[in-house]
Amino acid sequence: MTDLPVYTKSQLALRNGQDKPEVWIAYKGLIYDVTRSRLWRNGKHYEHWAGQDLSHELGDAPHDEWVFNNFDAIGRLG
Repeated sequence: MTDLPVYTKSQLALRNGQDKPEVWIAYKGLIYDVTRSRLWRNGKHYEHWAGQDLSHELGDAPHDEWVFNNFDAIGRLG
């Protein structure tokens, strides 16, 4: 995973489904592209918003981190 490009929090914030068409989220230092997920349409998933690090919010979710197996890690949060 060290060969993945590094993105800043500002670059991640732009991929919120509103400012740019990509919908990205970060979890435990990795950035995932969730654009193709119908659950992240328009950059919102229940009370969670794309374009940010959701590492501390997973405890509120009805699923565990296995959900990230469904998405490609496309970068690292720097």
